[in-house]
Amino acid sequence: MIQPADRLNLVQEYYFSRKLKEVAKLNAEGKDIISLAIGSPDMPPSDSTVKRLCEVANDPTAHGYQPTVGTPELRKAMAGYYKRWFGVDLDWQTEIQPLIGSKEGILHITLAFCNPGDKVLVPNPGYPTYTSLSKLLGQEIINYNLCEKNGWQPDWEQLESMDLSNVKLMWTNYPNMPTGGNAQIETYERLVDFAKRKNIVVVNDNPYSFIINDNPISLLQVKGAKECCIELNSMSKSHNMPGWRVGLCASNKEFISWILKVKSNIDSGTFRGLQLAAAEAYLNTDEWHHEANYTTYKRRRVIAEEIMTTLGCTFDKDQVGMFLWGRIPDSYKDCEELTEKVLHEARVFITPGFIFGSNGERFIRISLCAKDEKMKEALERIKAVM
Repeated sequence: MIQPADRLNLVQEYYFSRKLKEVAKLNAEGKDIISLAIGSPDMPPSDSTVKRLCEVANDPTAHGYQPTVGTPELRKAMAGYYKRWFGVDLDWQTEIQPLIGSKEGILHITLAFCNPGDKVLVPNPGYPTYTSLSKLLGQEIINYNLCEKNGWQPDWEQLESMDLSNVKLMWTNYPNMPTGGNAQIETYERLVDFAKRKNIVVVNDNPYSFIINDNPISLLQVKGAKECCIELNSMSKSHNMPGWRVGLCASNKEFISWILKVKSNIDSGTFRGLQLAAAEAYLNTDEWHHEANYTTYKRRRVIAEEIMTTLGCTFDKDQVGMFLWGRIPDSYKDCEELTEKVLHEARVFITPGFIFGSNGERFIRISLCAKDEKMKEALERIKAVM
């Protein structure tokens, strides 16, 4: 009998992939579930972005293979974006690699830097893909704690006391998902110092900088960061383009060349129309950004906070990003008891924090990626149940 590869025993199907099947079944039964679970922006990109995509798609010469390294137009726009918003100088020819989204970048970076058996530092709580991809590729996961009392910044005392032999990568994610802990320049400075002293490559996943955030910053702003760090970024959240699958990684010339060596053996260049439309989005959406990424989400946050309060949860009002993270009441044995009650009784799907690691077991996460009317309806349903 044919058996799957042993590595499949190390992971499960992604939580949302499994749970959405259940939600689809409930909807088929007429339950009309409101989803406040996944961070998939419900708004479109800017008009100029969509217009540019259509223009290129109508060009009969634009449909051939594209260079894996990306078009010059896109790489120049990415470099300009980092200069304009973060004050970071990047050589568009050698220090930027366009990606098919950040998730792809996690795979390529791990393949480029880690051998089977190497160790990687993964935050707890943290994005599940840091763990699952590392397991599939044969790395050993070493968790480091993020704690509520520290604003979800790394526990430096713990990190300094850990055995870091054979650790190759450290995954960080600021502004943090799922907790909403904001990026801090002091944290970035300590990460660069830590990377240099421990001979570890720090990879910061940075797709949430512009969501309800007055002060977006980048790890690469720190002096010397490019020597030992990589930053991932994505257009999924900041430009309402999750289905377009456009992201980037930025670092020094050598690191980027290693990542390109992996990527060029796995996939081909993204459709030219997507690349040129993405360049348009990077160059011409500064005014659009405030309405889409600040005003709209800020308004929805007010509703999400009322939902959290109705559920008896506590939360930090200073968190940023497109989610609201809250601690559940002590009366529940775990977060899933609450989320399952809300799903089956109020017909609202919210995310249990355990999927992000053991430090998320007493938390839930509410997405702001739903229309105001739907969020208000979810609030009324939950009020009726609670």
